[in-house]
Amino acid sequence: MTRSIIQDFHTADHDHAGCIDAALTEAEALCLERGDRLTPLRKRVLQLVWDSHKPVKAYDLLDHLSAGRKRAAPPTVYRALEFLHGAGLVHRIESMNAFVGCARPARRHSAQFLICTACGTVAELDDARLSADINASAKRLGFTVKEAKIEIAGLCPECR
Repeated sequence: MTRSIIQDFHTADHDHAGCIDAALTEAEALCLERGDRLTPLRKRVLQLVWDSHKPVKAYDLLDHLSAGRKRAAPPTVYRALEFLHGAGLVHRIESMNAFVGCARPARRHSAQFLICTACGTVAELDDARLSADINASAKRLGFTVKEAKIEIAGLCPECR
């Protein structure tokens, strides 16, 4: 079992435009392969989520979608986020009631999130050993894990 960093804390030299383009291209390919519809609205919501490596709340997305045109309805954004989350294209950060893009949506995985309490940036880990330990401990108690998501608060290298 391996420990892997799915999405690192990004430095100033990070090619963010390339990062967003890669995420959108992968999302389109996955949706096509799975027979899912990545509608223009869903794609735009995904792009807005990826605009920052910080968690974004649904109402912030709503404000961005409404800028310069008729106000979008909250259910529209929630339905788009529900689709994106279900497709594994975004993760929900429970403690913040916010969303971040998934850097490896092609493979379902348990996620562990390192959340900087100073700047709000998130790094995503996929530690298979940690997931296996959680599942084994739960099994010993007769518990079946449906989803395991760990959120760890601290300081990123830039804010430390």
